[in-house]
Amino acid sequence: MSEKKLYDVGGIAYERPFKIRRLNHFGLSVHDTGAALRFYRDLLGFKVSEVVDTAVTDPGPWHDGLPDTKIYMLRHNSDHHTLVLMPRPWSEHLEPPARGDITVNQITWQVSTLREVVEARLWLEGQGNKIDRYGRDPGSNWHTYFPDPSGHTNELEYGIEQVGWNGLSKPVAMWPWVQEHPELPTSSEAGEILAAVAKEIDLDSGHRWIDESEKAYDVGGVLLGRPFAPVRLGPVSLFVEDLDESVRFYTDTLGLTISEESEVEGHRVVFLRANTEHHSVALFPLALRDVLGLSGESTLLSFGIQVGSYSQLRAAKEFLEAEGVELLDLPPEIHAGVDYVVHAVDPAGHVVALYYYMEQVGWDGAVRPADQRRQVTRGVWPETLEPLSDTYAGETFWGPIG
Repeated sequence: MSEKKLYDVGGIAYERPFKIRRLNHFGLSVHDTGAALRFYRDLLGFKVSEVVDTAVTDPGPWHDGLPDTKIYMLRHNSDHHTLVLMPRPWSEHLEPPARGDITVNQITWQVSTLREVVEARLWLEGQGNKIDRYGRDPGSNWHTYFPDPSGHTNELEYGIEQVGWNGLSKPVAMWPWVQEHPELPTSSEAGEILAAVAKEIDLDSGHRWIDESEKAYDVGGVLLGRPFAPVRLGPVSLFVEDLDESVRFYTDTLGLTISEESEVEGHRVVFLRANTEHHSVALFPLALRDVLGLSGESTLLSFGIQVGSYSQLRAAKEFLEAEGVELLDLPPEIHAGVDYVVHAVDPAGHVVALYYYMEQVGWDGAVRPADQRRQVTRGVWPETLEPLSDTYAGETFWGPIG
């Protein structure tokens, strides 16, 4: 038997020419992006980093009857976007989905270098994977798009634009809109900025959104428009057509690691991770969708948004209930490695899983045994909790909130 070919990824030998470091951003296609915007911006606290009107950039009958024709790029940190809302008829015209119930338009994984993005495309093609497109879009991240076996679009990206203290995104005149990969090596971002200055592009002409909501809530000593702050995106939980085939894709093709396999209502489910988090994607058989009583309009079970603390999570639950948001009582088995969760339903029927804690996996790759996890009584929310060994561990939010 011949040995597997290994690839040099920054001096480390891997079975593929890239190494995923984290879930970077996520996208949804919805009928009314304006309604979704109000939910994710006004209620959940995401910031608007860019607005693109598809009726202007790509006019056509796919906009007929749409309440809003705009793409909204949102962020919770300094990344240009961590959540993208697209008009569903337009996105389906642009890239027809493999299934009529796929509303996830991108699951984006961050790698460390541009070379990984380019070589990943060539390797994926060589492995027989379909490449949907590649290049660079607003947000400046070089990317490669390709589907999983059920048709969910995955993206590998490098170099997403960072939005600084003044809240300004790059000017439209600097948007790349490139549908190809560059010859390597290529110019750095600093070089691109110097080129923009030479062209006399106004670097202060980019999009800036200012949160004008009343700041009435004390969140860790900072006044915000809601009693919590999103600090991390993910995990993504998907219903898939063929569980075994999907697991092979996310492990053998993308290089994710299986953290845990378990059962939900008698059905096998698999949790996989990219880094030290218990899971960044969870895979569920489609048959579970009806069992859980979830909408047949989407293959998304839920996507996670971490808030800054347990007290923020309790406050988020009260805040969303007061705002009339539907909250679901779903079985805890769907979020192994996470204890307390608020499952909120957005205007399009997607489930958002708000949480404060995710189990961290150490050097030996072992998850915490189930009998050593915090025991949660559904519907009971203690005022305070005893810390676990990995409470508030893992990826940390950088910079000020709000």
